[in-house]
Amino acid sequence: MNSYASASHDPGPKHPSSFAAQTLPPAFPARAAWGTAAKLRAWQAEALELYQSTQPRDFLTVATPGAGKTTFALQIAAGLLQDGIVRRVTVVAPTEHLKTQWADSAKRVGIALDPNFTNAQGRHGAHFQGVAVTYAQVGANPRLHRARTEAEPTLVILDEIHHAGDALTWGDGVRDAFDPAKRRLSLTGTPFRSDDAQIPFVDYEPDEQGHLRSKADYTYGYRSALQDYVVRPVLFMTYSGRMHWRTKDGDEISAQLGAMETKDITQQAWRTALDPKGEWIPTVLQAADQRLTEVRRHVPDAGGLVIATDQKAAREYARILLQITGQPATLVLSDDATAGSKIEQFSDSDDRWMVAVRMVSEGVDVPRLSVGVYATSTATPMFFAQAVGRFVRSRTRGETASVFLPSVPILLALANELEAERDHVLQQRTETGDEETGLDEDALREANRAERASNEMETFEALESDAHFDRVLFDGGEYGTHAMAGSQEELDFLGIPGLLDADQVTDLLKERQRSQQTRGGSSSQASATAHDIADHRDISALRKELSSLVSGWAKRTGTPHGSVHNELRRRCGGPAVPQASAAQIQDRIDVLRGWFVGKK
Repeated sequence: MNSYASASHDPGPKHPSSFAAQTLPPAFPARAAWGTAAKLRAWQAEALELYQSTQPRDFLTVATPGAGKTTFALQIAAGLLQDGIVRRVTVVAPTEHLKTQWADSAKRVGIALDPNFTNAQGRHGAHFQGVAVTYAQVGANPRLHRARTEAEPTLVILDEIHHAGDALTWGDGVRDAFDPAKRRLSLTGTPFRSDDAQIPFVDYEPDEQGHLRSKADYTYGYRSALQDYVVRPVLFMTYSGRMHWRTKDGDEISAQLGAMETKDITQQAWRTALDPKGEWIPTVLQAADQRLTEVRRHVPDAGGLVIATDQKAAREYARILLQITGQPATLVLSDDATAGSKIEQFSDSDDRWMVAVRMVSEGVDVPRLSVGVYATSTATPMFFAQAVGRFVRSRTRGETASVFLPSVPILLALANELEAERDHVLQQRTETGDEETGLDEDALREANRAERASNEMETFEALESDAHFDRVLFDGGEYGTHAMAGSQEELDFLGIPGLLDADQVTDLLKERQRSQQTRGGSSSQASATAHDIADHRDISALRKELSSLVSGWAKRTGTPHGSVHNELRRRCGGPAVPQASAAQIQDRIDVLRGWFVGKK
């Protein structure tokens, strides 16, 4: 859906500045149509034509990650320079690494940007047409950047503009620095959050509820990009399992990851799954590496990325991947001065895995990333979309992306809403909770305390965990049923070819599900019948009894809870406890009681 921008207007006379005398390269000759020399995607050409026809001072483009916002923005920059409308370009990016990426991309269209410009430097060299800076850099000295903007007619490109709302000083600094700009082009590829901080240079209109909602001038969503083969289809491979931890009061708790529990239980089960000392994360990393191997049969340079909550976990995940693959993973940490070069080296190589914390969740362009592991407890719609966006950039028609997720309700809801288009909403209040995820604002805040992960872990101690395949989410559908790690049922889905278009993926998932159901045969039907006539209270009581017996046996023998459950399933058969019938749970209870009296 596109909306048209208002007519352009001049920002007024420039204020005197010592920067005005700086020599700049001459403008290129004007041309009738911008972007004619470039090979543009259909949406880029349409948005470029809209911009050129309306000539707005401010223009907000919302385009899904991987769609090519950088290319679109630089074509506008080239056109404005060639027509003499602007003489300088300033790009504002979220991170230091992205400054270099912008400069490299600008060079390919004939624009020289200085990504190494510092506030102390004051002015860039005459051989550059502009600079690439960060939001933090602008916030630190907005007067400097205002003076630079006033010195010559300037186009300001605000990459991932929502970052201007990350801190009050950033938003105020961006507004102060670039208010006198001749043109401003704002870009974002992720859903805006809902809060009270108005984003600079973004227009807002009241919606039906009276909330002010951001108004994009051009929107290109994931659904449209998928239909145009601009982005890859994403398969979400979800994994559940039994989690066991000790609270700060010394109580030991066991819960199924993804079961309907309180927000505290859900959060602690989630963090227990991500603990590298348990079995959940090694099992999921093993499965993800198997998936990567399958993808590399058709896409030899395909790479994988693990997104961790903190640096300690990232280091442990890299160690586990070394054990699994025999190859070191590229470890990218935010306080590492070589982080940018490590990302570039990984992008240019055919290495299998990179492990990082939050810094690669947004804007980092590594097109060969095809498999991801979402091993973080951050769950805002914006961060989730940013993270998934690292894997959707299409290079060849038919490439697919696979993202491994914990079976946590909020993540499953976000995966099913990947194509949802969200605006920035001011002063939104939720009284009854989020209808899509079933979580209220308190639960969302609980799920998003990633920055305080180390402090949160002090409130409980993760003891052990196991993992099993849950299901595949794709295009709003769910495929597969619970299966043991390493089983044929799991391998059916991990082995989906790496080159398929969206329709082929859907057909193959349906086929794999039919095969899985056929193998279940009459035993599945018998189990379903038993479950239908069982009383839910009886099943709940049996589950509690089994959990108590497992805890007692684990304490007596020193055997991990997950191993006890796995052995019971091996002996008695049947699915995991949440899917087991009353008769199946009773069989396990009888076997376990026998162990206590010496019957093996």
